[in-house]
Amino acid sequence: MLRSVSSPAAATTNGRFLRRGLLPALIAMTWVTPAFAADLLTIARDALNNNSELGSVRAQSQSVEAGLDVQRGDLLPQVNLRGNAAHTRQFESQTQSSTGGGADFGNLDESQRQILQALRNNSSASVNEDNVNSVSFTLEATQALFDAIDRREVERSEREIDQQVYVLAATEQQVLINVSSAYFDILRAYDVLEARLAQERAIGRQLEQAREQFEVGLIAITEVEEAQARFDQSRAIRIAAESDLQVSFEALERLTGKRYSSIEALDEEFPVVLPTPAGRDLWVEMAITNNPLILAEQAGVEVSKSSVNIAKALRLPSVDAFASYQYADNDADGIQGHDATGELGVKLDWPIYTGGSTQASIRQSTYRLEASQFDFEAQRRETVQQVRSLYTQVSNDVSTVEARQQAIVSNRSALDATRAGYEVGTRNIVDVLNAEQNLYNAFSDYAQARYDYVINLLSLHQQSGILDVEVINELNDWLRGDSITFTLPEDSAEKRSDSVTNIGNRPRLDDR
Repeated sequence: MLRSVSSPAAATTNGRFLRRGLLPALIAMTWVTPAFAADLLTIARDALNNNSELGSVRAQSQSVEAGLDVQRGDLLPQVNLRGNAAHTRQFESQTQSSTGGGADFGNLDESQRQILQALRNNSSASVNEDNVNSVSFTLEATQALFDAIDRREVERSEREIDQQVYVLAATEQQVLINVSSAYFDILRAYDVLEARLAQERAIGRQLEQAREQFEVGLIAITEVEEAQARFDQSRAIRIAAESDLQVSFEALERLTGKRYSSIEALDEEFPVVLPTPAGRDLWVEMAITNNPLILAEQAGVEVSKSSVNIAKALRLPSVDAFASYQYADNDADGIQGHDATGELGVKLDWPIYTGGSTQASIRQSTYRLEASQFDFEAQRRETVQQVRSLYTQVSNDVSTVEARQQAIVSNRSALDATRAGYEVGTRNIVDVLNAEQNLYNAFSDYAQARYDYVINLLSLHQQSGILDVEVINELNDWLRGDSITFTLPEDSAEKRSDSVTNIGNRPRLDDR
């Protein structure tokens, strides 16, 4: 029997456990690898370490945590250094006339006019070329004194971390329920296969007996043909059951990234009892308090509220303190020394009018807040419905298992009576075959009902937010039966498929 929860108040502890990280104890605990068959606890360990979906969510959680440091960095001092080194080549060519144009030579004699005309036509030309090396740098430092946007973005990052904690917890619980379902689906498929194998052997013996009786003239050929038809049908059902078992093992491999040749079976003494505490309302209260999906949606509402506050902060001013130092020097001819400038002050940035984009951002974030509130309510309603349905299903499973177990007894008695009637001639072979089929169907139905109870009970714990290491460990204590072994075909096609199913090692940080 799985661990019971006395009251919703006791389950609140699990809610605080979710907040810190749902299942770190399952990963950190000491694992003892079984000598032969793998048990549920070992396979759950493999899934938590190797499941791809869970690994993706963990990486996303780390990304969200790093985002908080990114936002905090905007509130800390910002120091920037800009520098420039350049080589400048300057080329200059200029020409200048020695005399002005339009002079009056009327009062000069001929020789004087010729001299002045020669001077007028004479001009002076100069060519300058200069190479200059220069260097400059600017050192700037700023510190936010008041910045409502950055502070509220930090608050939103904190709310996003809270939400991601619950998302990670929900994913871990989902991995546990998926692994448990796959594990017990293997046991289910094995028990069904055992029933179908026994059915095939029993009908095979009946077929051989019918052939012997026909050869000595005790029965008609129609009874032999009826037995042959039932045998062929039972053989087809057995082949399908073998396929289901192989598929079940491979489904478990997909979740854990490992291949298992055998697992431990569930003890026949495993108690099938009503869930405790009794009463759907108590389980619903636990779910509302502890279900990580509800808590994640509730945290999402807080994230949306922070986004609204950020949008409103766009209307507020920001105040920064700043200091800067500038230095410049060059080797131009005739210039010695350097230029240096220092500045210290406070600057204000206040958006007075932004074309209406600020109000639009506020409306947009407000609608998103409303949507997140509806998402929270939808998740709450869905969880409540799931818990109520699962509680009812588990309660019905208890009665179903008991009825299926009694059906085995009844069908065995009916088969014995039918065989006795067949021997004295009051029943025919069809009656015997029907009775045998009913008996082995009862075995199969009992196995289905038994594992349905286990999986539904685990799902009830998951929806209530209390599926944790203790639940898995207590269930694992009931895995004391014979090992369920499955050997994959040894043909070449199966060997070739190994390279296809191998997805390689997990990604490393230096590979990105």
